Amino acid sequence: MRYNGITGFAIWMVFASCNGNKINYNASGNFEADEVIVSAQQTGQLLSFSVNEGDLLKEGAIVGQIDMSVQQLQKEQTEASIASLKQKTGSAINQVNVAKKQLSSQQTQLDNLYREKERSQNLVKADAAPRKQLDDINAQIDQLQKQMAVTREQINLYQSNTATQNRSILSEKAPLEKAAQQLQVQIDRGQIVNPITGKVLTSYALKGEMAVLGKPLYKIANTDTLFLRAYITGNQLSSIKTGQEVQVRVDQGEKEYKSYPGTIVWISEKSEFTPKTIQTKEERANLVYAIKVRVKNDGYLKIGMYSEVFFNNKIQ
Repeated sequence: MRYNGITGFAIWMVFASCNGNKINYNASGNFEADEVIVSAQQTGQLLSFSVNEGDLLKEGAIVGQIDMSVQQLQKEQTEASIASLKQKTGSAINQVNVAKKQLSSQQTQLDNLYREKERSQNLVKADAAPRKQLDDINAQIDQLQKQMAVTREQINLYQSNTATQNRSILSEKAPLEKAAQQLQVQIDRGQIVNPITGKVLTSYALKGEMAVLGKPLYKIANTDTLFLRAYITGNQLSSIKTGQEVQVRVDQGEKEYKSYPGTIVWISEKSEFTPKTIQTKEERANLVYAIKVRVKNDGYLKIGMYSEVFFNNKIQ
């Protein structure tokens, strides 16, 4: 949960009014961090969940598992359907082989007829055989060539019909593969993977509970670097810029302070009114600008902690 830095500004203004406006710092506010709420990406029972408040988790760490047994079974069923498609496909190899043997036999007959034709032609030239014998052989050759053409057409038809049938069966493969991929994505989302390196701020779930799609499971933030959100007046804008090095300090005990170097990383483009908690009407009318100061955390700084900023990089 982010703290409203305006509250820090309000405290600063009240403190100023109670101390005769004798303030030696330039701005004040509260520390905050970029908090990430990790939610369930699937619905199911939490079979495992090892997240506790205060845990330091690495990016990519698997911290839990949602029950995905139904999706796993659906994926296996889809993969079995893909495998069965091969058994449904046909082959024309047996019919083609028979036709090829027939064609080979016909080719042998044709070769014999050509030899017989050549012999008959020689006999007819020598007037040793009648012309009708040669005509009969030519008729047989013509008839056999037609039969061979039919056989070749049968081979092509067997192959074409089988290929068409197989394409129809195998066309189911691509949609089934996509369905299996979708189920795998759902299964993968059953794993709860930590998105960033940081500290667990709040845990909302326990092992054995029912996770629902979109339900928050835990909140995490990288607390190695915190951001101090403070507020300045319009008169102070000319004295700061992004990238400027500053000093911040926090209370350490009743009368001592602890200081840290910081860098201004953001200055709001828009002004806003100071909170209504400011006592006088004149002070409420003042416009302020929000800024963010990046501070390296040594483990002492906490989210929501109040801090003061010195723009001249020197604590007075």
